[in-house]
Amino acid sequence: MTQRPLGAQISHMLKERGTEVIFGIPGVHNVELYRGIEEAGITHVLARHEQGAGFMADGYARASGKPGICYLITGPGVCNALTALGQAWSDSVPVLALSSCLDETASHRGQLHQMRDQRAAAGTVCAWSEEARTAKAAYALVDRALGDFTARRARPCHIQVPIALLGQPADPAPAPPVRTGVPHPTHDQITAAATAILAAERPLFLLGGGARGGAGALPRLLEQTGAATFTTYAGRGIVPPDHPQNFGAYLARPDSAAVLAQADLVVAVGTELSQVDLWRNAPGHDCPMIRVDIDPENLAALRDGDMSIHGDAATFLHALAIAIAARTGDRPPCWPPEGIAATRARWQAETDAERPGIVPIAKALQAALPEDTMIFSDMTQFAYAAKEVWDMPRPGHWHHPYGFGTLGYALPAAIGGAVARPGKPTLAIAGDYGFQYTVQELGTAVELGLPLPILLWNNEKLGEIEDSMVASQIAPNAVVARNPDFLALARAYGAHAAEPATLDSLVKAITTAFTSPAPTVIRVTPALIRP
Repeated sequence: MTQRPLGAQISHMLKERGTEVIFGIPGVHNVELYRGIEEAGITHVLARHEQGAGFMADGYARASGKPGICYLITGPGVCNALTALGQAWSDSVPVLALSSCLDETASHRGQLHQMRDQRAAAGTVCAWSEEARTAKAAYALVDRALGDFTARRARPCHIQVPIALLGQPADPAPAPPVRTGVPHPTHDQITAAATAILAAERPLFLLGGGARGGAGALPRLLEQTGAATFTTYAGRGIVPPDHPQNFGAYLARPDSAAVLAQADLVVAVGTELSQVDLWRNAPGHDCPMIRVDIDPENLAALRDGDMSIHGDAATFLHALAIAIAARTGDRPPCWPPEGIAATRARWQAETDAERPGIVPIAKALQAALPEDTMIFSDMTQFAYAAKEVWDMPRPGHWHHPYGFGTLGYALPAAIGGAVARPGKPTLAIAGDYGFQYTVQELGTAVELGLPLPILLWNNEKLGEIEDSMVASQIAPNAVVARNPDFLALARAYGAHAAEPATLDSLVKAITTAFTSPAPTVIRVTPALIRP
């Protein structure tokens, strides 16, 4: 057994458990974590801010399906990353943050990076936050986090290790434990669900991001049941975009509640049905619901007559298709396809009217981009509109800061996503204001030589906030900020820059950027609405 400083052993442990990339920033307090990174054969990506490191780990996790790992320093490093960890918590992303911490704080004040309770601060945005006071505890906590990521709803975790302990010699970590998976629905639950769906005259599926593993079962399942579907924004791509029984990602349209009111059975699979899914207090149905989720908390608020199934959504959908196939043949659509098409067209027109100029651009890009393009968007009006009208050809390929709703997500998350998928197209979409939260991460993208187009929606203001103020009869205030010359700024970092004047030139700029040896900032204004 080869002893190494504990900080180095942790990197070796992570490598043995499948870690290939770590995002972070070294500092005097966490330098021992960096001792073993290269020796273990792990790639380190240097962020420009710890928030960026956290977002990169988030994007890497979403794109790869593996945990995203970030190394943080004591105090301000952890605090800087809290926004990113909060976003990962809201969107169920497996991010493991490993930080140093001071050895003693109770009787010693005025230390570098000292804060009152670092562990508790991280605990406010993580599934859990713990301090390892021995090497054995550090290894156990790492394995606990990795196990939690595979056995339940993924949430970020934080582990802090005292500075002195990181430098002390330690034996290697033990062999990886045998991990358990998420719970699966029982045979009786599948049978009961199949019976209820076949007995319904107007069944309706609501599919969230947690159901994306069941995408392969959906076309056949809809043919068997005649059901219609909605997807949440995160669930886009689970149902083929041109499927005639798919209402699309319009669940947040106010009058989608009237559609749900026509159902006599709602099957909600892998979705919280949260505020950011619905933008109303309740879906709108007045019928029984079958709810399938790996998080028991989401199954707690059921009504009389509802059925809860605690288990993996993908397993449920595949098993349901098999169970129904054994009972019956195909069933005619229970919802008139022409009515669904007309409703979708009306909702798209509403989206276009609410945020003029965005829908034509979104539709042009949707038609032109490669099917395996992965998109990371920010809190910007372009994304708000595009998420409704842009049908994804496959699930898990558009990532957005849904729950926490933080600005500055798109660029660093897209960097993490591009690192996870070398050679595959990745697109970032940001607004002019939010882009400036993490614009410094352009330096990281340039260093890595990433072929990353960054669509910058530049309306010269906080457009959504201005609209909200006007709707509330408040005179718009503090919604216009002076912008830099974004194209010059991009070039100053060593990135490319473009400002297309037509839809055709925009498409060309993005497709060219996919093969460039550096990221490309592509400035787009609301005036770009003609082909």
